[in-house]
Amino acid sequence: MVTKKRVVSGKRSTGELHLGHYFGALKTWVSLQDQNQCFFFVADWHALTTDYQDPSSIEKYVLSNVADWLALEIDPKKSVIFIQSHVKEHAELYLLLSMMTPLGWLERNPTYKDQMKQLQNKDLSNLGFLGYPVLQAADILMYKGNLVPVGEDQIAHLELCREITRRFNYLYGDIFPEPESLLSPTPKIPGTDGRKMSNSYNNCIYLSDPKEVVTQKIMTMMTDPARKRRQDPGDPQKCPLFDLHEVYTESSVIKDVEQGCQTAKIGCIDCKKTLLERLLPWHASIYEKRQKYITKPKLIRDILEEGTKKATSEAQKTMGEVREKLKL
Repeated sequence: MVTKKRVVSGKRSTGELHLGHYFGALKTWVSLQDQNQCFFFVADWHALTTDYQDPSSIEKYVLSNVADWLALEIDPKKSVIFIQSHVKEHAELYLLLSMMTPLGWLERNPTYKDQMKQLQNKDLSNLGFLGYPVLQAADILMYKGNLVPVGEDQIAHLELCREITRRFNYLYGDIFPEPESLLSPTPKIPGTDGRKMSNSYNNCIYLSDPKEVVTQKIMTMMTDPARKRRQDPGDPQKCPLFDLHEVYTESSVIKDVEQGCQTAKIGCIDCKKTLLERLLPWHASIYEKRQKYITKPKLIRDILEEGTKKATSEAQKTMGEVREKLKL
C-alpha cells in the first residue's frame, strides 16, 4: 500500500483573490487533492504580520477567500480546510521553534529584506514580521508536511524551514520529515497596468468580479506601448495581454493572434475581444459557484469548523511528540 504524501499550504487573508493567485497557487492545490493528503489553511496570523494595525478586514477576507477555494473545487471531502488561528497548537510550536532558531538565519532571509523595501508604507519593525518564517515552519511541521507548493519568491522561506527541521531533529531526535518544495508552474500573470498582478498595485482581475467588471478591465488593459496606432505592427512578447492569451487561448488561435499583431492585421481591441471569448465563460462559471457559497456564510463556517477539528486532532498528536522530546 502506497502512503499518500502530505501537502501543506496556506494563503494570507489580506485581500480578495485574483487570477494571479489562481494560476500561481490555487490551480496547483486543486490538482494535488486526489493523490495526496492535503492541509490547506487561511493564514490569518500571517496576515497580522503586516496588517496588525488594522485587522478589521481579516475575517471578511477569510470567508471571501474560502468561497473562492470552494468555487475552484478545493474539496473539503478530499482536503482539510481550516483557519490557522483556530488551531492553537500552531502558536505553541512556533514558540518552541523560535527558542532554537538562530536570529542570524532570520535577518539574512532575502524575502525579509525585499519586503522591508517594498512595503515601506507599513511599519514592519516588529518581531512577528521577522519571525514569519518560523511560524511558517510551524505550520508545515505541525502536519509533518512532505510537499509544500510554493512560488519562486517563497523558496528561501522553505529552505529556512528545512534548516529549522534539521536543527530540531539533531537537537531532540527525529520527528519531522524535511519538507520538499513543489514549485508552482507560475506563468506570468500581468495586471491591467502591465505590472505583476498584485493587490498592492490595484491592477487585479478578481475572482469575485462580475462579468461586466472583468470586461471593462480587459478592454482598458494596457497593451504593447509601442503600438500607438491601429496600423502599427506590435510585439506580442511586449504585450501584457498576450500573457493572458497564453493561459486562456488555445494554441491554434494564439498563433493567429500573434501573427495578426505582428502584421497589424488585427488591432488591440480585436485582440481583447478574442481573449474575452475564452476568459469570460471560465470566469462566469467560477463566479456563479462562488455566489452559492458567499451567500451562505454558515456553510463556509461549518466547513472550516469541521476542518479545524481534523487539523486539531493531527496537531495534538504532533505536539504530544514534541513535548515528549523537549521533556515538557
